[in-house]
Amino acid sequence: MPNIDELVARLPEPVHRLVLRHHELIKFALVGGTTFVFDLAIFYGLTFTVLEAKPVVARIISGTLATILSYILNREWAFKNRGGRERHHEALLFFAISGIGVILAAAPLWLANNVFDMRSNLSLVELAVVDFILGFIIGNILQMGFRFWALRKFAFPVEQLRGGDAGSTDLYPTAQELSDEELGHA
Repeated sequence: MPNIDELVARLPEPVHRLVLRHHELIKFALVGGTTFVFDLAIFYGLTFTVLEAKPVVARIISGTLATILSYILNREWAFKNRGGRERHHEALLFFAISGIGVILAAAPLWLANNVFDMRSNLSLVELAVVDFILGFIIGNILQMGFRFWALRKFAFPVEQLRGGDAGSTDLYPTAQELSDEELGHA
């Protein structure tokens, strides 16, 4: 099975350059997709069992567990080439930013349940659909935009330079060398 470097190398040149230029965003999105599925499974597992009447609590629990997984995947893969902070300081900022993200993700669901009292007049299937749209579509869009901006700005602020910009003796690395470095495999 081909690894990610081989797949990126096979892309047509314009797409290849675009992927290399936005590699952090692509990795962040892949981590987000993985944690989204994880979050969704925990949320619905809780709301269809022990927390049926408390979807906001279920959303916060699932969001918190997904945040822990997100930290591990973002630190070790998506933002692997960034640093600038000691690990404990970076983790504290990551979890503070992600905590705000969990609140942003739960806010539409909280508004619908506590301000508009929607749970009183919807069927179970309607509630599942509305919970998904509010908690996972609208809430995650709010959270994702905030977190990508804040993580790059505060938790992982310094991108480690590559090639000639980093003081390398190889001022003009080949596309393969640059690809390996930017994907964090060099």
